[in-house]
Parts: sequence; structure tokens; C-alpha cells
Amino acid sequence: MSPSLFTPLTLRSTEFRNRLWVAPMCQYSVEQRDGVPTPWHLVHLGSLARGGAGAVIAEATAVTPEGRISPEDLGIWTDAQRDAFVPITEFIRSQGSVPGVQLAHAGRKGSTYRPWNDTQGSVPESDGGWQTVAPSAVAFEGFATPRELTVDEIADTVEAFRAAARRSVDAGFGLIELHAAHGYLLHQFLSPLSNLRTDEFGGSLENRARLLLDVVRAVRAEVGDDLPLLVRFSATDWADGGWNQDDTATVTAWARDAGADLFDISTGGLVAGVSIPVGLGYQVSFADHVRREAEVETGAVGLIVSATQADEVITSGRADVVLMAREFLRDPHFPLRAAAELGVELDYWPKQYLRAPFRTA
Repeated sequence: MSPSLFTPLTLRSTEFRNRLWVAPMCQYSVEQRDGVPTPWHLVHLGSLARGGAGAVIAEATAVTPEGRISPEDLGIWTDAQRDAFVPITEFIRSQGSVPGVQLAHAGRKGSTYRPWNDTQGSVPESDGGWQTVAPSAVAFEGFATPRELTVDEIADTVEAFRAAARRSVDAGFGLIELHAAHGYLLHQFLSPLSNLRTDEFGGSLENRARLLLDVVRAVRAEVGDDLPLLVRFSATDWADGGWNQDDTATVTAWARDAGADLFDISTGGLVAGVSIPVGLGYQVSFADHVRREAEVETGAVGLIVSATQADEVITSGRADVVLMAREFLRDPHFPLRAAAELGVELDYWPKQYLRAPFRTA
């Protein structure tokens, strides 16, 4: 029989109780601007674990101070940040879910105001912003021009991801995802629209993928053989001459060989103002393409909003995991509700909530 949404999945030595996972969602809620998680993050992430998700992946967490998207983003470049994550990961585990973290560097899309700020664009240094960096000195539309990274700084970036991976393990995370999507630094290196370098990190697909593969290998060597390692890709820039799904499938296979286990397939984010055919499940076909072409396990994400829709993605074999975001914001207990709608009995209802199981009739 084909696996369903509530069939367990094993990656390396970790079993996930189901295939319905919480996608990383930026909260922009570190008011002290020090990258240290707060009670908001404990309650936000903890509630999602309590709601029955197989894994809860924390938001894009910067590996360096200049790797943050906004000054209010999480980081894991210090031991204080690491230690503040411990009660969060412990609570997530206590609810039967696997705590994950998305390690990220924003590159040219860093030092920005959070979305609900009255001012948008780049935060000036006088207001806590910083000089952004990128593969090339090419700005994202509406943002400040970044400084091109030197080869030595690229090596330092690999080391920052490695050190962040060590802190992530020590903080209790049981899954690491590398953010190579949505126009952030690793994606900026992958796409010829943002990477204009002429050295060993630019030009050919092999060169543009070099930084990502160096990071995958460094993180795998640091965390050992047991920890699941994911990579999030944007499968297309939705722009002529940009990164596309065939490039994604090729580099996915290389990343698999370098030590990654599952690939979280999204799209876009590198180029502003492109036309994207947004609709229910509009990115699932990309997860399916990468899964078949690279012969890897994939996660599908993007406007998956119902139990039947999510289950069909798995039972049809188009992806191995469904990651949801906005639906979890609307209903942190979506997995418990989805199981009831699909007629699946679960043994992980919170005992404190046993008066209120979802019913289909």
C-alpha cells in the first residue's frame, strides 16, 4: 500500500510519527535584536508540536549576525542563543514531535525591516542595520547594494554553518535544514541572475553549487551519520535565464551524495515582481519532478490547506512529506483535525485535551 499522511517516516536514525510537518516561518520577534529566542518562540513552536505535527522546524535562524533577514531574527552564532533554545527543543520532544532548525544566511536580502513595520527596504546602520554581502554586488530590488564576498569570506561562511550545526545539535535539535531557497545567500550563489562571479564560485552550475555542497559536507561531517539533514530549494526563479527545476534536480543529486537526506522544495524569492501562478498546491509538481529526476525523498510545500489535499500528495507518490505553514497559523492542531477527517485514530492526543477530540460526525 502507498504511504499515507499518517504513516511514520524514518530518516537515518530518526522516526517521525507522521509526514505532516511545520515549515519554517519567520516570526521577527527578537525584540532585543540579539538573536536569542524568547517566550514567544517557546509558545509558538511548542503549540505546533502539541498539535500533532511530525516535525516542527524553527524559522530561518542566522549563522552570523549579518546573516539575519531583519534585526529581530533568531540566530545561533553564540552559546547564549544555543542555551535559550534548549527548553524549546525539550518541550517539542515532550510532545512527540522532532524539533528542527533551519540554518540560514540572508545575504543581500538581509538588514531589512520586519514586514509589519511602516518603513520597508534596508535598515540603515544607524538603526541597527548592517552592510549586506552576496556572491556579487547586485542588489535585490528596493534593497541596498551588497558587498561581494571574498573567497576567504566564503570559507568563513562554510565554517559559520558548521559551527551553527554544532550548536544546533547541542541545543537539542533533531533535524537540520539548510536554507538554499527564497533568494537568500545559498540561493544567490546558485542562480546566474545573482551570481556574476568569474572565479571558482561562479559561472558553471558546478561552480555556482560549490558553496552549498561545501556547506552540506561540512555540516554532515560535524553532526555525524545519525542526524537527518534537509536542504530547502527554490526549484525555479520564475524568471528567464534563472535557476530552474532541472538545475534543482541536478544539484539535489549532488547534495544527496554530499550527505543530505530530504529536499524541501519551494519556489521563487530571488527576483522581485515576477509572475507566479499561485494556486492550491502550485509547487507540488516541482517536488514531484525533483523526486523522480534525482531519485531522492522530497517535501512539498505551498498552499496545501486541507487533509485530503495533503494526503493525496503522499498517497500519489509526488512527495514524501507535506510541509505546511499558514494552515498551522490558523489551526495549530491541524494534524489532529486532519487525522479525524481522514478516519485515522491517533494515540498522541494531549491528555489534557481528551475532552475535545475532533469528530467527523
